[in-house]
Amino acid sequence: MKLKMLLMSAAVALTACAGAAASDGGYTLTLPLSPEDDDATVFIVNYDNGAKIDSVTVEDGRAVFKGSVDEPVMARLTMDGQRMGTFILENGDLTMVPQKGISSPLNDKLTAIQQELSAIVQQYRALPDDSASMARGAELEKQYNDVVEKTIVENAGNPVGYYFFMNKAYEYSLPELKDALEKYPAFKKYERVNKLVEAAENKARTQPGNKFVDFEIANDSTVQRLSDYVGKGKYVLVDFWASWCGPCIRETKVIKEILQEYGPKGLQVLGVAVWDEPQNTLDAIEKHQLPWPQILNAQTVPTDLYGISGIPCIILFGPDGTIISRDKQDAELKADVARVFEK
Repeated sequence: MKLKMLLMSAAVALTACAGAAASDGGYTLTLPLSPEDDDATVFIVNYDNGAKIDSVTVEDGRAVFKGSVDEPVMARLTMDGQRMGTFILENGDLTMVPQKGISSPLNDKLTAIQQELSAIVQQYRALPDDSASMARGAELEKQYNDVVEKTIVENAGNPVGYYFFMNKAYEYSLPELKDALEKYPAFKKYERVNKLVEAAENKARTQPGNKFVDFEIANDSTVQRLSDYVGKGKYVLVDFWASWCGPCIRETKVIKEILQEYGPKGLQVLGVAVWDEPQNTLDAIEKHQLPWPQILNAQTVPTDLYGISGIPCIILFGPDGTIISRDKQDAELKADVARVFEK
């Protein structure tokens, strides 16, 4: 049993600075920065769809936003391409609170719920590791889930509910996700929710027993396709990974062991670098001595097609391109590979 603490901050931890009174029913937000940041541009970006909502130039060590939104929105602050924090943008005074971040009615509500859940998690972690604590652990899990469910019900029409719904939605199967959206139709308007549905549908279509879905990646004058490797009469183990992903790098040791044992019997390995910068990928290939071919700079193309929400994602394809195994690692991955070669 696991309790997953929801970690996305709804407040931006900056030095205290009160926002001026909002005018005309809009919002005012003053971000205290540094004189070294003068002339930089700070953006407020819609967390759901990436659209830029507002931008200002830093002057005298401050970024002062004044505007209005038709409805509250989960937003993200960025400067020079770097993410500064996530919060709920709503009309009114968005005030900076020392060591806490942005304060407003919805931000305060989200912070309070996160604190309540954090307290439950701490109680769970403090339980002794024995059978006598199982009943109490189950009670805490139910208490945690009840708080999340109650929050979603009471906030289905605002970003607080959207935030908690999204954290649960990533754990849903496709039928569970569709059932949840029938229960909470207000979340159907969010782009991330719709992409999650599409990803779940694509994941269902690329389960073992189905044929591979081809994709094409163009880099400069080079074009690479999955079909260049898969469906050519060989078993192919395809590793979707990124250089910054610690679990991905750790799993390459397992893949090397598999290749050493089954490469002489005809197994091929292919790496597909997703969500990564090409040079970083190349540096990681050299550093970790990955001997198999790679499709570089694939970004979200294959992860969208295969409904991959986390990496590493490793898929074993049969000689005709049929998917034999996916989403396995370590001993389970070795067992699946061994099973096909033992036949």
